[in-house]
Amino acid sequence: MTSMTTEEKQQFLADLHVGVIGINEPERGPLTVPIWYSYEPGGSVKVITGSSSRKGKLLTLGARVSLAAQNESLPYKYVSIEGEVSAIEPADAGTLEAMAIRYLGEEQGKAYADNSGIEGQITVSITPQRWLAVDYGKMS
Repeated sequence: MTSMTTEEKQQFLADLHVGVIGINEPERGPLTVPIWYSYEPGGSVKVITGSSSRKGKLLTLGARVSLAAQNESLPYKYVSIEGEVSAIEPADAGTLEAMAIRYLGEEQGKAYADNSGIEGQITVSITPQRWLAVDYGKMS
């Protein structure tokens, strides 16, 4: 059996992974791109993007979104969520710095945040509603 419990899914998603987000785009295939994200078990997935970027224009309140995170090394496992955009707020410098430190470490994360303009950036919250997950490490 390769299934994961709710707690295992949530913890895996909370761990450090680059996510791949999929956003419906009218008259095209879904926009699917790698993205930094943050998640705390039981909460919403949060991403930061430019409000005028392709992602930012497609991430509207109520929009359906998918996000997948995976381990590329053995044992292979992944978690994928589907949900809707539940909030869009202007991004603040503290949130951007925390996200950058999460992915780049303290020194590089602070440098990244200091050199990235916060103006025009938004924090988008996605409420997970459906989960898919596989953990091949559980195979006997």
